Amino acid sequence: QVQLVESGGGLVQAGGSLRLSCVVSGNIVGLSIMGWYRQAPGKQRELVASITSGGTTNHVDSVKGRFTISRDSAKNTLYLLMNRLQPQDTATYYCHVIIGFMNYWGKGTLITVSS
Repeated sequence: QVQLVESGGGLVQAGGSLRLSCVVSGNIVGLSIMGWYRQAPGKQRELVASITSGGTTNHVDSVKGRFTISRDSAKNTLYLLMNRLQPQDTATYYCHVIIGFMNYWGKGTLITVSS
């Protein structure tokens, strides 16, 4: 069994910052790519950022320069530091990992950015 538990969401004013965490536990042999996705009301889930086991990162254009993904392999934890948050960043954020050929998702954490 693999579990992903996100934390760090909440309400923040535009221009503020938050840091999301995702702790991965269970049988994680073969853990490779980790990432954050988000889903706004009425929209499809979209990739926000990803990071490989080697530390190579990818951030979508809309968050480049504002969000930073990182991972602590010793703690099996994924992070997303979000700066200069904007109302359009309001969404439920999901942690995602690939272990072997399997995809695993967290339950999500809601971020609301007020203008």
